[in-house]
Amino acid sequence: VQLVESGGGLVQAGGSLRLSCAASGFTFDDYAIGWFRQAPGKEREGVSCIGSSSSAYSKYYVDSVKGRFTISRDNAKNTVYLQMNSLKPDDTAVYYCAADPWVNPRATMYADDYDYWGQGTQVTVSS
Repeated sequence: VQLVESGGGLVQAGGSLRLSCAASGFTFDDYAIGWFRQAPGKEREGVSCIGSSSSAYSKYYVDSVKGRFTISRDNAKNTVYLQMNSLKPDDTAVYYCAADPWVNPRATMYADDYDYWGQGTQVTVSS
């Protein structure tokens, strides 16, 4: 199983980035994919999740990103995207994607629920 994140970078406040998570080594459509982030000195936080086909691709967003971030998946490309708009300095973190076949995509995200993780991509938002 492999998850590879890309798309991070440095952006000014109010700007946008699109993160990608490319997956391989498992039946992609059977897995929920989540995005987490971790800022220096803080715990890893669940940001957004998109469920598998069995959940009709249900989506979850943490309150702090609702209306600004959009998660989507392209099953033909085994890729999940996180479109991040109206970025704020508080969004600065390393962003990780994670996969698991059993998580409830509508519920609060916990890192321990996910079996597979990518290496992360840095997002830095300057003020």
